[in-house]
Amino acid sequence: MDYAATLAIAGKRLLRSLVLFMPIFGALSAGAIDASNKYRSPRNPERPIRASTELIVLHTTEAAAKGSLSKLSERGEAHYCVTEDGSVYRIVDRDREAFHAGRSMWNGREDVDKFSIGIECVGYHDQSMPLVQLLAIRDLVKELKSMYRLSDDRVVCHSNVAYGAPNKWHKRKHRGRKQCGMLFAMPSVRKILDLRSRAASDPDVRAKRLVVGDQYLERVLYGNVDTMAAVYAKASVQQPSSGRGIIDWITGAPKPKAVAVPKPPPKPQAVAQAKPAPKKPQPAAAAPRPQRKSPPTSIADLRARGYRLRGNISPFNTASRLAGGRWNSPDTYYTIRNKVIPGDKINPARIERDMGVWMR
Repeated sequence: MDYAATLAIAGKRLLRSLVLFMPIFGALSAGAIDASNKYRSPRNPERPIRASTELIVLHTTEAAAKGSLSKLSERGEAHYCVTEDGSVYRIVDRDREAFHAGRSMWNGREDVDKFSIGIECVGYHDQSMPLVQLLAIRDLVKELKSMYRLSDDRVVCHSNVAYGAPNKWHKRKHRGRKQCGMLFAMPSVRKILDLRSRAASDPDVRAKRLVVGDQYLERVLYGNVDTMAAVYAKASVQQPSSGRGIIDWITGAPKPKAVAVPKPPPKPQAVAQAKPAPKKPQPAAAAPRPQRKSPPTSIADLRARGYRLRGNISPFNTASRLAGGRWNSPDTYYTIRNKVIPGDKINPARIERDMGVWMR
């Protein structure tokens, strides 16, 4: 057997070995990102390895976390899901195909699933998201961009790539089948996600492969419509605006108004007259010094003082939802792992799941 034939046989054997071990390599690479495997899809083994990764597609679930995670896991409809509390769940291994984009096209290529990563974000396309969730999305996108060497404009919304077939309202294939994830095209949201650019125009509309089927969506994706600008105008990625907590800022609670302190009345001008005899000063009674009660130190102490548990923190029961504007009041208390924390001492970034919220 000549050298060339021997080399060809060795090459085939090496290729077979790589194919056999590819699932192992995929599983190892999937673990590179810090994410929970609680909802990892049973569809993983049947999904093919993607040939390339050219887009990151952001979605909104349009439903609550629990049902969304179960559905995504069962059907393998995303690579990751980010919930309102900032938790990241792995659904499909990142190097495999996940069926997240449906009927889709980008720059003339259909079936975007074959060359993209899909991230589902619990929430709605036209509503704001908690800052902790946006920061988790930001960190996940940053890692994926680095891994696949993608620029900011390659991070798009589902509404950027979804398209509709001809129907009774649109005679041609058209962009506008979905508004899913459209808030991620808005400049105020992309700023928080640390995305400095976005696609300047729709390549498929520009090439006349598609027509615009939703004028409003077109202005959001490529124009200057930003319905989140007012919500996130005073957002700071490091900390909330002065005088307001993260929960107040996200829920749009009004900033407390400054109380005007009245100026003291002007001193009367001296009158050139004989001064009256000064009155004898009366001894002032010493004002009793108010005794400050020590703060409660246990749940039993809270109950003894008349406090009642309003609920426990969860993605659906935020501090502001349970306590309203009093979430950071010194008369509101948080309990976790036998600790009692006053509302005015709580760090908003440390408000965590299962914390009890106590009020009276």
